[in-house]
Amino acid sequence: MNFLKLIRYQNLLMLAFMQLVFRYGFFKFQNIPLSLADWQYLLLVLSTVLLAAGGYVINNIFDQNTDNDNKPNDVIVGKTISEAKAYNIYIALNCVGVGIGFYLSNVILKPGFASIFILIAATLYLYATSLKQMILIGNVIVALLLSFSVIILGIFDLYPATYEGNQTQMAVIFSILLDYAVFTFFVNFIREIVKDLEDTTGDYNHGINTLPVAIGIHRTTKIVFVLSFIPLIALLFYIYNYLFLLTYTTFYLLIFVVGPLFYFTIKIWNAKTKNDFHLLSLLLKWILFFGIISVLVITINMKYNA
Repeated sequence: MNFLKLIRYQNLLMLAFMQLVFRYGFFKFQNIPLSLADWQYLLLVLSTVLLAAGGYVINNIFDQNTDNDNKPNDVIVGKTISEAKAYNIYIALNCVGVGIGFYLSNVILKPGFASIFILIAATLYLYATSLKQMILIGNVIVALLLSFSVIILGIFDLYPATYEGNQTQMAVIFSILLDYAVFTFFVNFIREIVKDLEDTTGDYNHGINTLPVAIGIHRTTKIVFVLSFIPLIALLFYIYNYLFLLTYTTFYLLIFVVGPLFYFTIKIWNAKTKNDFHLLSLLLKWILFFGIISVLVITINMKYNA
């Protein structure tokens, strides 16, 4: 159980679920060729999950001091798992994850794509060791990596199967994938700032220069309030222009994504305590979850009730 906590298995399950939903709730319904066999796609999911797990491990190693202040009950490294063992786990996770990436890159005859997996592992290491201490840079990096976990599906499963005869269809599907990646980026970027708000005390005590530490909790909440309108307005625009005729999809998004986003916008204005920010961070995670599920709702709605 300590190992599962170390790699933050709940987040990894959500990542894997998201990638499986896109394959089996979207790609498979589009009547298009796909580059990877089912078991190879599962390897792609496994690779991204292992690299993300490695990122959590190295982050836990370098966050021991701040976590003792911010989340003393959740500290694993140095208590139940030694730092040396955590490093071994980190190395093993990255070796297997990158190794699978090398294999898949050769499967699709794009060996150069293996560098993507190396870059992901390197970026996660740099984030844990230095980038997270730079105002907003760390937040942007984490949000980009999560959104890239959506884009990588198109890179390995769609792009190699694209040829002159299906370029238009593939471009449409890839653009939808990009839309979800952008939504994922903005929601997760906001969530990372909210998590910084939750951890302000520990970050301040250990000299980590996050936005709340630099300008204060009050000003940061107002910035998050303004930022929250970006995905909210963009989503309403998207529904009105592209999905309004899909009745069930529209209702689903309004109830499970737009509604909670609007609630978040209202609550962040007066949020002050650690518990307030924790609950709002959890709310954003659920918004991400239901946002991803919407691709399946859209697919079923178009197939049976368009």
